Amino acid sequence: MLTHAAWVLAIKGETIMNKLLNRVPEVTLFFWVIKIMATTVGETAADYLAFTLNFGLSATSYVMGGLLLAALWLQLRMKRYVPANYWIVVVLLSVVGTLITDRLVDEAGVSLVTTTIAFSIALALTFLFWYRSEKTLSIHEIFTDRRELFYWAAILFTFALGTAAGDLFAEGMKLGYGPSALIFGAVIAAITLAHYVFKLNAVLAFWLAYILTRPLGASMGDLLSQPLTNGGLGLGTTTTSIVFLGVILGLVTFITRQHQQQLALARGSK
Repeated sequence: MLTHAAWVLAIKGETIMNKLLNRVPEVTLFFWVIKIMATTVGETAADYLAFTLNFGLSATSYVMGGLLLAALWLQLRMKRYVPANYWIVVVLLSVVGTLITDRLVDEAGVSLVTTTIAFSIALALTFLFWYRSEKTLSIHEIFTDRRELFYWAAILFTFALGTAAGDLFAEGMKLGYGPSALIFGAVIAAITLAHYVFKLNAVLAFWLAYILTRPLGASMGDLLSQPLTNGGLGLGTTTTSIVFLGVILGLVTFITRQHQQQLALARGSK
């Protein structure tokens, strides 16, 4: 007969194992920090490759799109959450989402207003089909390939939408990068307050905040990297990308160790 301590350990191990079965990470402070930095890198890395290195938007899109497909294929084959591969996919999605919007605006001549509306509709339709298919939009239950594909499609559209919305506020409306970042940050803070104080639905609060972290990160990336004459701080795309990628690498290394400890605990409780 199990003792009380044994039952507690078994329940704790089962809870941890359920979390480990999920293919995406638990939403923590580290999650949001890495996410915002990944969105910033998506903005600066796309500009660095396309313009600083003069690869051009088309060539950069093909190369980064190929890398994204390879990383996503590996992620789907794993059928579990592996921090390093998961965040590689997120960073690549951020870059590709930026490139999609930039090509539509810079090469095809589509306005920022149109791209913002179009990607809003695309994201809404993704959520609609996801919910009709799975009856949930919760990221705590990504256990199947179909749910994971819906998840990644939604994230791609949040990145493309965020790039368009961030540029629309900062450049189209001429608010500037700093004020735009403050606006998006304030809205995210209001959503957080609404969730914790006024009990806004957790799934809705998550996706609203997730969508808005993209234009926040894009505005921060432009603020840091753009020259002073364009309203930025003049750090450049190279420095900004390297610094943020370094921080992401450090944080992912840390959470990988945490994840391995949780996995060991869950196995030991069996």
